Amino acid sequence: MSKPIVAVVGRPNVGKSTLFNMLAGERISIVKDYPGVTRDRIYADVEWLNYKFTMIDTGGIEPESDDILLKYMRNQAETAIETADVIIFLTDVRQGVVDADFKVADMLRKSHKKVVLAVNKVDNFDKFLVDTYEFYNLGIGEPYPISSLSKLGLGDMLDKVVSYFDTQDENDTEDDRPRIAVVGKPNVGKSSIINKLLGEDRCIVSDIAGTTRDAIDTAVTFNKKEYVFIDTAGLRRKNKIKEEIERFSIIRTVTAVERCDVAILVIDATEGVTEQDAKIAGIAHERGKGIIIAVNKWDAIEKDDKTIYRFTEKIRSTLSFMPYAEILFVSALTGQRLNKMFELIDVVIENNSMRIATGVLNEIITEATALKQPPSDKGKRLKIFYTTQAAVKPPTFVLFVNDKELMHFSYTRYLENKIREAFGFKGTSLKFIVRERKEQ
Repeated sequence: MSKPIVAVVGRPNVGKSTLFNMLAGERISIVKDYPGVTRDRIYADVEWLNYKFTMIDTGGIEPESDDILLKYMRNQAETAIETADVIIFLTDVRQGVVDADFKVADMLRKSHKKVVLAVNKVDNFDKFLVDTYEFYNLGIGEPYPISSLSKLGLGDMLDKVVSYFDTQDENDTEDDRPRIAVVGKPNVGKSSIINKLLGEDRCIVSDIAGTTRDAIDTAVTFNKKEYVFIDTAGLRRKNKIKEEIERFSIIRTVTAVERCDVAILVIDATEGVTEQDAKIAGIAHERGKGIIIAVNKWDAIEKDDKTIYRFTEKIRSTLSFMPYAEILFVSALTGQRLNKMFELIDVVIENNSMRIATGVLNEIITEATALKQPPSDKGKRLKIFYTTQAAVKPPTFVLFVNDKELMHFSYTRYLENKIREAFGFKGTSLKFIVRERKEQ
């Protein structure tokens, strides 16, 4: 089940980024005292009262502005509103209700989404609480007084937000079809691949980057088995100002990846693998999804007997954080190797859901520690008492040790490699949780 999406929207300089950073628990968004600093929407995973959701920070909405950057920020906020399950509409008690607030409220009413109205900068409830009543005039519901900076009132606001989650994803529970998100930069051939698999032009294909503005679900049947493919808007490098409009498509990718079982990262063979591909892959990697790298336009490459080897090496180097990813060289134009994609998808889904018996797992760990002694510090050596698999999607292992501080990440990686040698786990990340336990 995918996590609900919560978007924080409002006009510029009401404190959206401060609220976002407070809830995300780290300073992700740039915070300045002048409007329009948050140009990108940033996303983060947030947990409140055992509810987990993905939160989006947006640029401020200036409903009437003709400024190109502010128009872009309005567009990206509109995209966030369309995609979100719940919206936090943030206003500013110090400035009171202004004309732009009414226009944003109208936009939110038309979206028919669940909206929680938060009135920010209420640093002193005795002094400012009466002023929050003015915000009832927006006709968007009860105003929740908060202070992002002083961490006041956030609990009540979040209680209201999560109260809207109860009915989320009810429709998804019975649909057990594998869901495949096709992600990548604009114009690498994501829609072309899906159209080739379908045998019809269901997705718009154009040489103009960013033609796909929405995430589109398409059912594809292969060997009497049905798969759901999610096509997404492409992600573009941040430094291309003239293509700013494409940056807001990141939320489409985040949302699609949240909903999928396997993410197919499409790379353009004529461009090669880039740092931007690594950023996109990181979204799926962080969320523990199965990953396949599809190198498209392979028909357009001049080849010799070393071409695939060189290309694979470059991918492994740039995407070094996910050496487990499966790589497939395809052509959406000719259909080359596209049928093999279904075989890989099935393998990756199976690996992402694989469970290892506890006894067998501990045998592997015991053998691994015998081959390479665990690290030590100041005469104290790491002891691994017991290992068990706690979850799947991704496979998650809990290691009970004598001292968590002694478990160096390089030794965790060594143990991961030993588990992979025994069981493969191709196409899926593995997660390790280290817990301390007293010696018996």
